[in-house]
Amino acid sequence: MTMDEVERDSMAFDVLIIGAGPAGLAAAIRLRQLAIEAERELTVCVIEKGSEVGAHTLSGAVIEPRALNELIPDWQAKGAPLDTPAKEDRFLFLTASRAYQLPTPPQMHNKGNYIASLGDFVRWLGVQAEELGVEIYPGFAAADVLYDADGRVKGVQTGDMGVHKDGTPGPNFQPGMELHGRLTIFAEGCRGSLTKRLMERYDLRQGVSPQTYGLGIKELWEIDPALHAPGRIVHTVGWPVDHSTYGGSWMYMFGENLLSVGYVVGLDYSNPWLSPFEEMQRFKTHPSISPIFKGGRRIAYGARALSEGGFQAIPKLVFPGGALVGDTAGFLNVPKIKGTHTAMKSGMVCAEAAFAALADDAVGPSLEAYPRLLEASWLWDELRAVRNIRPAFRWGLLPAMAYGAFDTYVLRGKAPWTFGHHPDHTSLRKAADAPRIDYPKPDGQLTFDRLSSVFISNTNHEEDQPVHLRLKDDARWLNINLDLYSSPESRYCPAGVYEAVGAEDGRPLLQINAQNCVHCKTCDIKDPTQNIDWVTPEGGGGPNYPGGM
Repeated sequence: MTMDEVERDSMAFDVLIIGAGPAGLAAAIRLRQLAIEAERELTVCVIEKGSEVGAHTLSGAVIEPRALNELIPDWQAKGAPLDTPAKEDRFLFLTASRAYQLPTPPQMHNKGNYIASLGDFVRWLGVQAEELGVEIYPGFAAADVLYDADGRVKGVQTGDMGVHKDGTPGPNFQPGMELHGRLTIFAEGCRGSLTKRLMERYDLRQGVSPQTYGLGIKELWEIDPALHAPGRIVHTVGWPVDHSTYGGSWMYMFGENLLSVGYVVGLDYSNPWLSPFEEMQRFKTHPSISPIFKGGRRIAYGARALSEGGFQAIPKLVFPGGALVGDTAGFLNVPKIKGTHTAMKSGMVCAEAAFAALADDAVGPSLEAYPRLLEASWLWDELRAVRNIRPAFRWGLLPAMAYGAFDTYVLRGKAPWTFGHHPDHTSLRKAADAPRIDYPKPDGQLTFDRLSSVFISNTNHEEDQPVHLRLKDDARWLNINLDLYSSPESRYCPAGVYEAVGAEDGRPLLQINAQNCVHCKTCDIKDPTQNIDWVTPEGGGGPNYPGGM
């Protein structure tokens, strides 16, 4: 039996949502709210590749409750896990030995916001959705898009389970299902694997700026209670990256002595010797930062790419049979360092457009109203006002900070120009032309290596499944990645997936340790010739971020 001959069961829904993050769950909740209010039958299904809702959800996270207030006004009575109000903002400029406190930019003021675990928050959203009648299926990875005879999206096929590495069915083989929707909403998060295909098929990026990304490396610590100040929020710029590299940190104190600490590096960096993971470890050693970790212990680790292109990089959002919402469309507010409220709002607006379209009982309902509704919402105004701040960092840190102040305080986000981006994979210099960076060895107490970090991310993939990180052309790695850039994937991957081996024997090759993958998507973004294709592994695999992440 070949895979093409496998018989697949199918299920049909009015609306099918791919991804149980804030955007997808907000869309599902709003759809069912509208259906209940109108006393209409409306079936809504959400599928999630993580082993449970929240397993793959990683964020800082400071949550602005604006969208939540609109979606579930009585969220406090319903027990939403937003228990630590933001109390104190600090914004620091770091040199190698000093920290200088700067005025906090207005976009980063957090009065009225909450520090929380985004994973716990989406778990709670999942409960609210199910109570409204939404069907949620975790552990099911959407592996392919399904189209009807007219080229309209009609749903997705979930991944097969129990397939050998060579692609043949194993003894525990379970075929994936076809899930059909009159409308399908894609909420896959940053650099969604199916969204990439939709972008190409329907040319959704025509006429907009290329997307640009950042890689966020995050750790969760339990720190000394004497050093814990619930509600304190600290952001830094400057050291350890140089001023030509976009980068900065966060530290959020919340819960029972918990500290969320992380570092973001813009993936438009140019030095192929740079390692975002190592920059994160180095950041913790700063004399103004390291004391907070004394007597503490690291309890979790994760990494995730972020869509940082903002307003000018938003693609066309609709296509026949469906739409894009959340970070898969790029609704992160970078200067604010928040995306949960914007992701939720996009899902809510899309749900309202979907409900109206389905009410017409048309054979091929359309979501063309979604972009118009979005442009009339506060989300559109919020992103448009800050659209030039992130791309200004192409000039370097200090000029960008000066421009950001000018844009914010003088122009008030109404500049008559809009800066664009360039694709991140085109920005690398050749290794021979770039200064090498020597990173110190980890001490195992404050700084760590990648493999011990992956271990505490609870990452797991079945060893004998097909590799989900694929090279389009094996020869390109040797002739381009190794020869020109000295294998940058071995440094930008935060999980030790890629290793250049055999060079000492004169037979270099790229070893892909796919079982280590934490699903950050960086390789899919940063590879200089776009030779690496990240596709979904078996459902339920990958990291399992605990409460607090």
